[in-house]
Amino acid sequence: MSGLKIEHVYKRYDNEGKGKKKKVNDYAVKDLNLETNEGEFVALLGPSGCGKTTTLRMTAGLEDITEGNIYINDVRVNDLHPKDRHIGLAFEDYAMYPPLTVYENIAFNLRAKGVPNDEIDRRVREIAPLMQCDDLLDMMPVKLSGGQKQRVNIARAIVRRPELLLMDEPLSHLDGKARQAMRTEIKRLINEIKCTTVYVTHDQLEAMSLADRIAIINFGVLQQYGTPAEVYDDPVNEFVASFIGEPPMNILVTTIIKDAGHFFFTFEGSDLRIQVPERYYGVVSDGFRCKVGVRPMDVLIGGPDSKGTPEKVATFENLGDERRIGIRVGEILLMLITEDDTRYKAGDIIRLEVRAEKTHLFDIETGDRIREA
Repeated sequence: MSGLKIEHVYKRYDNEGKGKKKKVNDYAVKDLNLETNEGEFVALLGPSGCGKTTTLRMTAGLEDITEGNIYINDVRVNDLHPKDRHIGLAFEDYAMYPPLTVYENIAFNLRAKGVPNDEIDRRVREIAPLMQCDDLLDMMPVKLSGGQKQRVNIARAIVRRPELLLMDEPLSHLDGKARQAMRTEIKRLINEIKCTTVYVTHDQLEAMSLADRIAIINFGVLQQYGTPAEVYDDPVNEFVASFIGEPPMNILVTTIIKDAGHFFFTFEGSDLRIQVPERYYGVVSDGFRCKVGVRPMDVLIGGPDSKGTPEKVATFENLGDERRIGIRVGEILLMLITEDDTRYKAGDIIRLEVRAEKTHLFDIETGDRIREA
């Protein structure tokens, strides 16, 4: 049984201004197909305005579907009222009821459904320790911190025992330390309740750390759907490659040349040359232009005997556990990460080496991945 199935779903908004002709916008979501396993944690990831929240709202029944079908546990829910979809919702805004205690906020939806008082009390006191808010039950919302409010918000969503838990950027209002703590709590919670979960975020660190699989969306179109390892190590296009990873993948325009029977990546305005892995020899040729991508951790500082290209340091950042160095390659700043304790300054010369076997090729026009022959 699948937890959630989205089948050829489209969403288009029709905007009609006063005194103006009706205008039909482009699709906010276009031909989206997505299926989760029962109990799976799936993240919808993408930049602001890409359609991920619209997808969540259509699943919840808060937005109409222009075309297509949505199934929850194999039941078509297109025409079902939100209250009949057996879902739990946790949004970025806490939307707590100020006059009610934390206990009553968590219990509110159960009371609205006419659940008996003893069952409400049992469920609230069962879920409160899971979200570490059992010591907050008698408090009023005004007394809570942002992290505490979000824990209550999530508790209120899961106390209904939903078949599908929908979370829309629940950590966006929290500061860095609180976000990290809540990520850990959410991961622990989902492992305990084993509820199918769809989690919307624009933060790739959240998606990578929490999700079993990630659906990456851009301009309403699903770009790639896979495990964190799959989207990181095997991106299908330039957008996915550059969106996943911190710092992002270095992507540079290259002209490939042939020299002494070998192919090399070359770059305008730079002496840097990187040997092309032999697996690409069937798809490249002398003078072939494309984009080459390499992650910062696969760009290395060579030792004293290195035959790497000498390059000038352009920028240096010491982040404590790692150092980030920027090298100017033409008009592009090539970033590398090192754990070397050496402190560099602009103008220092280093020998640059690249793990060529870790490079990815992309089409200049479409951004699609160029696969080896």
